[in-house]
Amino acid sequence: MDFLRHWLQETRMRHRYIAWIAPALLSLASPAFAHAILLDSQPAFGASLHSGHVELRLRYNSRIDAARSRLVLTGPDHAPHVLPFAAGPTPDLLLAAAELAPGAYVLRWQVLAVDGHITRGDMAFTLTAVGPAP
Repeated sequence: MDFLRHWLQETRMRHRYIAWIAPALLSLASPAFAHAILLDSQPAFGASLHSGHVELRLRYNSRIDAARSRLVLTGPDHAPHVLPFAAGPTPDLLLAAAELAPGAYVLRWQVLAVDGHITRGDMAFTLTAVGPAP
């Protein structure tokens, strides 16, 4: 009988311990998955490319809800233009393309990660005129 009582007390103590420790550990781990972070982009931040057909590629550290995300391109005219895009072959990738004139551009992105957090950022790049053919 003492054995059973001792075993029940130990079990209750383990459950209390887990009830206190598990939420604390989960709260420490949550910030790592709280936001979609831009890992890679083409063009790269600060890149200089030739004007014309430009393909944009944004890769994040988590899956993106493309239906609730947005890309806005501001060019030399300083007017914001919503840029249509498509989800990439993997759920962490957004793809867009546009015909762009020479000048300085800023791509502002707003993405919704599947965990429900919205992240925003921007990247600047420059397009130069294509030189004459030799």
